[in-house]
Amino acid sequence: MRYRVLGGTGIEVSVHCLGTMMFGAVGNPDHDDCVRIVHAALDQGINFVDTADMYSAGESEAIVGRALRGRRDEVVLATKVHFPMGKGPNRGGNSRRWIVREVEESLRRLDTDWIDLYQVHRPDHTTDVEETLGVLSDLVRAGKIRAFGCSTFPAEEIVESHHVAERRALGRFRTEQPPYSILARGIESAVLPVCQRYGMGVLVWSPLASGFLSGRYRPGRAVDLTAGRAALTPARFDPAIAGNAAKYAAVEELLALADEVGCTLPELAVAFTVAHPAVTSAIIGPRTMEQLEGLLKGAALTLNDAVLDRIDEIVPPGVNLYQPDGVWAPPVLTDPARRRRPLPDRAAA
Repeated sequence: MRYRVLGGTGIEVSVHCLGTMMFGAVGNPDHDDCVRIVHAALDQGINFVDTADMYSAGESEAIVGRALRGRRDEVVLATKVHFPMGKGPNRGGNSRRWIVREVEESLRRLDTDWIDLYQVHRPDHTTDVEETLGVLSDLVRAGKIRAFGCSTFPAEEIVESHHVAERRALGRFRTEQPPYSILARGIESAVLPVCQRYGMGVLVWSPLASGFLSGRYRPGRAVDLTAGRAALTPARFDPAIAGNAAKYAAVEELLALADEVGCTLPELAVAFTVAHPAVTSAIIGPRTMEQLEGLLKGAALTLNDAVLDRIDEIVPPGVNLYQPDGVWAPPVLTDPARRRRPLPDRAAA
């Protein structure tokens, strides 16, 4: 396993990062099996593990904490904060009040004294970014976290955060964790260039496009919309929906390309993401040992220019054939009142 420096932190991380979203009730409820997966990944040279407080309502963090007992110093440990962790107000978001409380809960579940990379899971339009950067800077000074980053932020929010950090003499986001795959290349237009400009590390999630690039979903083949990823978002996988035709067509071409290269489609998909000069690591999120072993087999795969050119022909640079799940949408798009003048003021005369 190769290692790259994570942004300007000086921390070296493996090019494959073990994602643990599928550990716990949402994916694999067998804690012993999940621990074995973590140990197998570490034994293969992975030293970067990513989780989040909200994965299976904290269960994933607890599993990771158990798996790292006796091996904590080997690992660059990342987790995230933002999504609600219970009912009622002030139980989520990016406020000082919530982050100060929730970091302690993550430390407890992870059974560790420090977190190497603490990430804000999504933007929060109700909290000034200065408030968020301020509390994260304080946590670094307190020794509870070593560095902090953001996840799934649009380019303009990343730029604003750096300007605020400079003006207010605060720590800055050292990393960004965006969705990126052959089918979702939108971040190539602005997010990745901005990260390069500010020297940020980038760890990308969903390189298999929510399972679409696993090779399981093919045109003309029945799709079980009641199980796995398809059960969570059936509209993304249903071949009867016209909007999915381009994804299925692309997958067929990519499968043929993988055959020419002599690899599997998942191996091709992950290798594509880490070939981009802005990307530090790709998060692989296996649910089973078999999935982990399959992904690790492709770790040494190098895609030459001819193969990358073919991928560009199938899905052009900067194009999203689908919108990844969980991408934050700004209120100016989700709240109609922000896009519409009061009725009496809408006419030109």
